[in-house]
Amino acid sequence: MPDGSFFDAANPKFHPLSEMFPLMQGEEYSLLVADIAANGLRDPVIELDHMILDGRNRYRACNEAGVAVRYEAYQGDDPLGFVISTNLHRRHLNVSQRAMIAAKCANLAIGSNQYVVRLTRNLLTGEEYSPPIKVPAAGERARAAGVDRKTLQYAQKVCEGGTPALVQRVERGEVPVSVAAKIADMPQAQQEALADANESVLRNAAKKSRRAKREHDLGDATRAASAALSTKRYSVIYADPPWRFEPYSRDTGLDRAADNHYPTVALDVLKALPVPAADDCVLFMWATAPMMPEALELMAAWGFVYKTQCVWTKPKVGTGYWFRNAHELLLVGTRGQIPAPAPGEQYCSVIDAAVGKHSEKPDAFAEMIEEMFPSQPAIEMFARAPRLGWDVWGNEADAAR
Repeated sequence: MPDGSFFDAANPKFHPLSEMFPLMQGEEYSLLVADIAANGLRDPVIELDHMILDGRNRYRACNEAGVAVRYEAYQGDDPLGFVISTNLHRRHLNVSQRAMIAAKCANLAIGSNQYVVRLTRNLLTGEEYSPPIKVPAAGERARAAGVDRKTLQYAQKVCEGGTPALVQRVERGEVPVSVAAKIADMPQAQQEALADANESVLRNAAKKSRRAKREHDLGDATRAASAALSTKRYSVIYADPPWRFEPYSRDTGLDRAADNHYPTVALDVLKALPVPAADDCVLFMWATAPMMPEALELMAAWGFVYKTQCVWTKPKVGTGYWFRNAHELLLVGTRGQIPAPAPGEQYCSVIDAAVGKHSEKPDAFAEMIEEMFPSQPAIEMFARAPRLGWDVWGNEADAAR
C-alpha cells in the first residue's frame, strides 16, 4: 500500500506517465462507471512516487459510483513498459490512438529536469532517485503499440506541430492520425480555425494546404533554376498563338481571316519557337475549334501533355463553316510535376465573357490563372499588351494597354 502520510487518496496527483493516455469519454466511460457500481473495483489503482501511475479512469469512476478505491504500490522496475502494456491491452484503442501513445514516449525526455526522466521518491522519505526511464527506440515503440513506422511518424508530427485541440481529438479517436499530421503542417491560426471541423473538412483543408505549399515551392525552384541558367524559365505559360487558318477560298474568305487583322504564323514556325518552359510547367493555350489538331500538335512539340480545356462562351455568334462559332477553347497541358488545383478550388470549365477587339481575350482568364498559381513566374506569349505581374513576349507587348 502507498505511504498514507504522503499519498492523498482523496485528491491524488496523476503520474506524468499515466497522462500519456487519453481519459475515457462518452459511452466507454459510462460503461466503466456502471460496471464498477455493479461489481466493485476489480483492478486496484496503482501508485508510484505518491502519484497514480495507472488507474485514472478507475479512480474517477469509483468516485462517481460511490465505491471505495483500492490502491496498490507499483513493484516493478519498468514503469513505462508497465503503463503502455496495461493500457494497450485493457483499452479498445484504434491505430491512431496507439500511435499517439508510442509517439509520446519519445517526448518523455522533454522537461526531464522537472519530473519525467528521473522518477523521484519524495525527498521527505530520504530515498534515492530512481534510475532514468529508458525510452525504447522508434521501431520498438511502434511494435509495442501495434502500429507501423509510417503511422508512428504521423503521430510524432502531430505531437510536435499540432495544436492541443488537434492532439486531443486524435487521442479521443475522433480524427485519424494520418489526416491530423497534414493539418499539423499548417500554421497555428489555421489549425485553430479547424478545431471543430469534421474529418471530411479536415481532409479537404489538408489537400488545399499541401497544394498551396507545392505551388509556392515550385515557384521558388523555378526562379532558382532560371538564375542558375542565366536564362529565365517559367512555371506558367499563357499563349494565344497567331494561328494561320486557310479558308476554303482565298478569294472570298480572307475578309474574315486572322491575316486580315494581324500577322499570322505558320505551324512549323510556331513549333520551332524556343519556349521558356521550366521542367515543371503548365501551358494555357488558346485555340479555335477548327485549329484543334494543330493546337494539340503544337502543344506536343513544345513538350507538353494535353490535360483538359476550358470553354469561353461569347455573347454573340461568329463565323464558321459547320457551325457559327460562339465559343473559343483554352487548352491546358503540363510537363513535369505541376500541381493541379486543390479539391473544391477548381473553376467551372465554361466561362461567359464579353468579346473585345479581334482575337483579344478577356482578362478573366489571366486572372483565373493568377489565382491558380499565385507564386509562379509567369509569361504571356504572343501578348498584345503589358500585363501587371507578368512577363510578356510578342510584337504588340509594348503597346499601351
